Amino acid sequence: MLKKITATLTLIGSLFASTMTLDMNCVYGLNNFHTKGAQKFAKLVEKYSNGTIKIKVHSGNSLVKGNPLKAVKNAVVPISDMFLPFTSGGGKVFGISALPFIAKSYDDAYRLYQISKPAYEKVFQKWNQKFLYAVSWPPSGLYTKWAVKSLKDFKGLKVRTYDKNSANFVKMAGGSAVALPWAEVYSALRTGLVNGVVTSSVSGKDGKFWEVLSHFTKINYAYPLQGVSINLDYWKSLNPMQQKAILKAAKEIEAIQWKVSKEEDKKALYTLKAHRMVVSEATPELKKELDKIADKMLKEYLNGAPYNVKEIFKKYKQ
Repeated sequence: MLKKITATLTLIGSLFASTMTLDMNCVYGLNNFHTKGAQKFAKLVEKYSNGTIKIKVHSGNSLVKGNPLKAVKNAVVPISDMFLPFTSGGGKVFGISALPFIAKSYDDAYRLYQISKPAYEKVFQKWNQKFLYAVSWPPSGLYTKWAVKSLKDFKGLKVRTYDKNSANFVKMAGGSAVALPWAEVYSALRTGLVNGVVTSSVSGKDGKFWEVLSHFTKINYAYPLQGVSINLDYWKSLNPMQQKAILKAAKEIEAIQWKVSKEEDKKALYTLKAHRMVVSEATPELKKELDKIADKMLKEYLNGAPYNVKEIFKKYKQ
């Protein structure tokens, strides 16, 4: 009888934990929609946890110097978002969403994400983390100083790319790939170190690329993911009610933010045009040429890929 009473008191005590404040690192600035989403997430967590968990959002990568995956693993920060394709340590799995022209639309991108989610969870667990949610960026396009209508126009392009896939893509198209941290991109465009960028409409808007570039070609290269995770030790220290609250908030904000991503794409394209940037669809010739490159890249990517990664693409193509 005494044992039962003790166990019951322990359970009750775990359900009424004292307030915990968790710092969350966000890679981008306050005006970025991913950071705004993180702020909404924090409010939902506080609401659903009955105020026992407060998440303090820090923008502009102010809490992490280097790899956010490693920072969360080592509890430098309890929670962080990260641009998955650019995050070292994620292997082939983190590159899935950045493979060119696999997803043709937001619906495709979301379906690919759902199929890939168990693989993401496994990688994060390996890095001592609990995967919470991920949201697609608007589709990556090509910013340049001149019109790109075929592969011939890639000659002379020095393009800032965001991962190994995008770097290989630019090289195979005939341009030069340059790896740069996002914070250095604008100055590199100013000085001529690079004269092109593979990124989304939103990033180009945030970076005011119309000041240094003149064209944005909507090649719909990929729908790369921004993911959020929490250190596993912090996660295990939470009681079941608190864990449930975080997962409920994560599921809710993920659904909201996928819709926001679509809206932000439309707004960003309007802003680019308003600042006299030439926004155009890829020509039929360019699409055909780029599809050939994409097919070759997928074959190379899957060569030697883990079984679970190969299964993701088999299921996706069904």
